[in-house]
Amino acid sequence: MTGLIDSHCHLDRFEDVPAALAVAQDAGLSGMVTIGTRLSHAPTQIGLTRFDRPELRIWCAIGTHPDHAHEEELVSADDIAALAAPDCVVGIGESGLDYFHGTPAHRPRQAESFRAHIGAARKTGLPLVIHAREADDDVIAILRDEHQTKGAFPFLLHCFASGPALAEAAIALGGYVSFSGLLTFPKCDTIREVARTVPAERLLVETDAPFLAPVPKRGKPNTPGFVAYTAARLAQERGLSIEALSALTTANFYRLFQRAR
Repeated sequence: MTGLIDSHCHLDRFEDVPAALAVAQDAGLSGMVTIGTRLSHAPTQIGLTRFDRPELRIWCAIGTHPDHAHEEELVSADDIAALAAPDCVVGIGESGLDYFHGTPAHRPRQAESFRAHIGAARKTGLPLVIHAREADDDVIAILRDEHQTKGAFPFLLHCFASGPALAEAAIALGGYVSFSGLLTFPKCDTIREVARTVPAERLLVETDAPFLAPVPKRGKPNTPGFVAYTAARLAQERGLSIEALSALTTANFYRLFQRAR
């Protein structure tokens, strides 16, 4: 496979980044985005783009994961937008809602942080990378409210792990949907069902590495090069050749992450 882009990984979690990039290049990747989980660590994500080179592009996104929203200083959309000024920053996030971790007491802070990141995406035109876990109804409600009251913004549901309602709502609002190694897990039939129905022009692939290694690498540390396995399964589900799926998802990536051009 050539040209695949891992739209979501965490290079800051790797002890040997050059080794991971070598595996990615051997797998035929052409690029990846390393994602922020704390705005206070934005310099780390930006620093990782020093590995960028023409044959393997390395971009980053900056933001605060909902699991850390209550631990980080709450900043404004303007503050987030200012941090995203460097050209190597191609997205905002990840941000969103996670009701699996934490306690209900943290949910208001998650929502505040989510809305601030939405505002930054609207201000910068950079896509918001959304994390949604066991919070579909509230994610849908916030997305719809923000669109209706303040206007549209680009966004991506990353590591899709929900039901059709969230995907349908996101697509109706102009969003994209990215699939990870979960797509290959035996018990994830609902995710595969959604993957077959998302409009072709809204599909992306990712690893979320070092988490969620796909079959046949399940149980091992994930790495960006393993996005090839997820892409192969997505191609199978969509009735496409691997080459066609690779070309499709890469074109979609550049349409959404326009600063990456």
